[in-house]
Amino acid sequence: MSEQIYSDWAVVGGGMMGMALALQLAEAGQRVTVYEAAPEWGGLTSAWNINDEVRWDRFYHVNLLSDSYLRALLDKIGLEQEVRWVVTKTGFYSGGKLHSMSNAIEFLRFPVLNILEKLRLGFTISYASRYKNWQRLEQISVEKWLRKLSGNSTFEKVWLPLLKAKLGDTYQSTSAAFIWAYINRMYKARRSGLKTEMFGYVPGGYARVLDQLTQRLKELGVVLKTSHPVSQVTQTSNGLKVEFIKQPNALHEGVIFTTPSPLVSKVCPQLPNEAAARLSRIEYLGVVCASLLLKKPLSKYYVTNITDDWVPLTGIIEMSTVVDPREFGGHHLVYLPQYVRASDDAAFNEPDDSIQERMLATLERMYPSFSREDVVAFKVARARNVMSLPTLDYSNQLTPMQTSVPGLYVINSSYIVQGTLNVNETLQIAQQGFELIKPRLGDKRQREKLSENHSPRAPFATTAADT
Repeated sequence: MSEQIYSDWAVVGGGMMGMALALQLAEAGQRVTVYEAAPEWGGLTSAWNINDEVRWDRFYHVNLLSDSYLRALLDKIGLEQEVRWVVTKTGFYSGGKLHSMSNAIEFLRFPVLNILEKLRLGFTISYASRYKNWQRLEQISVEKWLRKLSGNSTFEKVWLPLLKAKLGDTYQSTSAAFIWAYINRMYKARRSGLKTEMFGYVPGGYARVLDQLTQRLKELGVVLKTSHPVSQVTQTSNGLKVEFIKQPNALHEGVIFTTPSPLVSKVCPQLPNEAAARLSRIEYLGVVCASLLLKKPLSKYYVTNITDDWVPLTGIIEMSTVVDPREFGGHHLVYLPQYVRASDDAAFNEPDDSIQERMLATLERMYPSFSREDVVAFKVARARNVMSLPTLDYSNQLTPMQTSVPGLYVINSSYIVQGTLNVNETLQIAQQGFELIKPRLGDKRQREKLSENHSPRAPFATTAADT
């Protein structure tokens, strides 16, 4: 197929990280093209129609007051002032009962733990929130660290069920940095210690955020191409050749992959064997997540943590405790996530009807007031590569963002080593990646002068996939 240089930079992956990088590059005067394999933008933040009336996020997201990178981006696209902040509550389902754990008094009344176990759990959370040496925690298993801080009984009653719900058996190879990062993020959501939590959202959800962001990118001249899965990227004498499954090839001076690491190793044959092996060895958690619209709420808790191992859910997220139910046509939106290994094909191939029956039966057992007659809509989303597993010595296993192939970069969520996967952390990694690239950009006027002597750069032909 014919090849032309379309822009200085190609960003592969149209999630929030890829779009944030495209925005930064375009603001620096670069010509940028973004390629997304899916037919829509957003990746894990993409929106969908839950039913004929309600369009909302495919997976659950909230903003924290401490999400400085996200709030800066929202401000840049004119949405930060519209964020609505809400005080939320946290529940625990343990021993077949629902318990509130939203403040210090409720923590002390929590019947699952005795007073000594509560003290050790509180100490663990407080200690982790103040601990700074995350690199050392990468050398310690999460089980060993939590058993030491919380004691065996607290670990068995609380931490182990939560770890299994989130990580499955992979918790055994997970470092203590995982729980440290999780505690730090949740601790920042609380205005003072174990008191209240503040979460926020943009009216209209991420559908509105993505609309505003894509509009801003278009204003800056960024070319946006959906339905463009990349099949191979190779270095040539004229630049980096990007090949697609069904579209014409393209040439770019630089290519940034924001897609999962194992996928990068498959489409970049010129990467050294060691770098390709490191990328392919990064293991991911996937998720099967149901969106459930109900006529009435299940509980008053934004998140219900689950310690009973018979429950086939990682947790229960009641989005309408944060978001005004009018956004959902007066109904209540509940997310039912189940995290699984990305390689667990059985979980991803389970029919929607089977998932629906299993999850609704679970809710009937957990909530005596729940009735299937209250179900307005039930829809299942799946994502195979959601979060890279923070195994022992994780950060030392990563390849540099700047690869040995000139102009080729890997900047994705696997580089989150001091936090948990969320939009703010991905935007922080995008910023770090841009700072790495920035010295390469040079002076804009010099680039424009050089481009005059370069081969002509034809614009894309308009296709049905252009947005």
